[in-house]
Amino acid sequence: MEHVWIKDLPLYQGSQIEGVYLVKERTHGITKTGDPFVGLTLGDKTGDVDAKLWGCTPDKLTFATKDNVIWIRSEVSMYKDKPQLKILELAQKDREVDSSIFLDRAIRDPDEMFLELKEKLSSIEEPFLRALLEAFLTDQEFLGELKEAPGSKALHHSYLGGLLEHTLQVVNLADIVATLYPFLHKELLLTCAFLHDLGKLKELTWRPFSIAYTDEGRLLGHIVLGAEMVGQKIKAIPYFPEGLRITIKHIILSHHGMLEFGSPKKPKNLEAVALNLVDDLDAKLNAVKAFVEKDQAQGNWTEYHRLFERFFLKLPLYGTNNLQGEDLIQDLNGE
Repeated sequence: MEHVWIKDLPLYQGSQIEGVYLVKERTHGITKTGDPFVGLTLGDKTGDVDAKLWGCTPDKLTFATKDNVIWIRSEVSMYKDKPQLKILELAQKDREVDSSIFLDRAIRDPDEMFLELKEKLSSIEEPFLRALLEAFLTDQEFLGELKEAPGSKALHHSYLGGLLEHTLQVVNLADIVATLYPFLHKELLLTCAFLHDLGKLKELTWRPFSIAYTDEGRLLGHIVLGAEMVGQKIKAIPYFPEGLRITIKHIILSHHGMLEFGSPKKPKNLEAVALNLVDDLDAKLNAVKAFVEKDQAQGNWTEYHRLFERFFLKLPLYGTNNLQGEDLIQDLNGE
């Protein structure tokens, strides 16, 4: 049976569906009449949905726990313009499950993205920056993980290959910015654009069905972990300049820009400021795009985004039949 995507559930209102979904959260409670129920937040790569199993206690659902995959048969209804499920039947389902149902992939091929990234970085000639890059680019285990890793757990580029895609985008943006502002140290900025998020390889885990934080990811975070990874590579490079080591470490540690966003230091040199801005640009554009695409609200506007503290317009206020190009100019000129 073809999988019913969560984003498409409104199309099935009043019908029964069945399929496999990932348990993201589980709660339980008692109704006003004293009947027990279990509440589940179920997900696939297109979104999440609230589901209820009425007349059931948690001890009867030992397999329906967070990060496990279950099979369900359920009724679809709408509440406040959002779909919800009434579970009629469910079973454990953790074998022969297609992980692509739950983990999306970057649109572009990872090998193609890596070749583009490598080509962009090939312009860097400064000997110590070149040596640092080569220490990573010749590490086959590292490269395998870089091509597979997501860019975050949920906010931006949260799909397989997302870290490589984000890294490539930030390097490309840094290249453009350094060309427009020639007072920036272009090779330093490009190097740090490549290095800035590598700590996510240790911060996150993404197998088998969901993206989650590792213990060291929760305790230290990718910024600190990334600075440590770069520091280890630098130690193996003879005579690496101390001033350059400190500068690179500062740019990595400060790339989130603010203390409340996880950076132990604010950006304090030009390249650090530039990296913070281009990183933030790519992350936010990707995050908003993903939020709009997965939104299930009816009408032109999304649900309220708590992090961005706003609604987003899903459809343009102009149509394909509106005046464009020369027609618009002629109209403005009264022709």
